[in-house]
Amino acid sequence: MSFVERHLITGETLQYQTRLHWIVMFHHMIGVLLLDLAAVGLLVVYFRTHNNPGYPGSILLWIAIGAFVVSAIVFAIGALRRNATEMALTNRRVIVKTGLATRRTLELVLSRIESIVVEESTLGRMLGYGTVIIRGTGGTPEIFEKIAHPLEFREQVQSQIAVPSKQP
Repeated sequence: MSFVERHLITGETLQYQTRLHWIVMFHHMIGVLLLDLAAVGLLVVYFRTHNNPGYPGSILLWIAIGAFVVSAIVFAIGALRRNATEMALTNRRVIVKTGLATRRTLELVLSRIESIVVEESTLGRMLGYGTVIIRGTGGTPEIFEKIAHPLEFREQVQSQIAVPSKQP
């Protein structure tokens, strides 16, 4: 169960939910690729030379194993970063949660949302990610980068604002 689902208030229903786009893992994936290529290269050298007398090839094996372990850690960090952000729309508010160990949450009542701006680069338009800027009445803008399907998120919020509220 997600953070948002655990913190719904009575009578509130989840309308739409999104997360960070996979592009936030791009740099992590480049690091993983480089570490894995280096590890495979070390393994090739090790297996070609480990039978030579006097050659301390076992250190190459341990360095390769270490590179694979670091690669897995780098990937896990990227996946945790991606999954630690939730953006959700309910029938009453917009909820944004970022962070894992330290958490930051933003909750805006739909009637208090002044504007939602979406900025997409050319690559973002092609791959489906962008920056969402939410401005509440009298508040400072809240900026969320690399959100998956930002236009869909904005459309969902706007359509929910257009629906008359049935709050008691």
